[in-house]
Amino acid sequence: MNYKEKIGTKENPLLLKTPPLSSEYTMHVDIKNDKEVLVCTVGKTILYYDISIIEDLYQMLLEHGDWMFLGSKDEKVEAKPDTVEFWGRAADNPIGGWYGLRKGFRGRVGMYIPPLLEALGYAAVEHNKRNNRMRAIKR
Repeated sequence: MNYKEKIGTKENPLLLKTPPLSSEYTMHVDIKNDKEVLVCTVGKTILYYDISIIEDLYQMLLEHGDWMFLGSKDEKVEAKPDTVEFWGRAADNPIGGWYGLRKGFRGRVGMYIPPLLEALGYAAVEHNKRNNRMRAIKR
């Protein structure tokens, strides 16, 4: 799937809402250090994620086969095991560590990436006030 067009550009980013539907943010694809990255803009804060997280997270969720808690945490807070957040920084994930690329802002994979996968049709995401989960949608 050519999801890069759907995610958009800096001039025309994809507008998303956090899983609890309490905040809006944008996501777009850009080049940073000669590499394609996801740029997540939350207010004035900019986070960068390795673009491979889209396919890698989707594949992990397919293999997991069931709902998984998101477990969103800042970089400085330890993530709960068996959550999307924990996987997004684990040494045994496909890139061997953090998908977040900006030091000090590498966390929050469980907050900002699940709505993107949902918008792309890769996953279903719950939208409760807290303790949300996601699962892969078989394509």
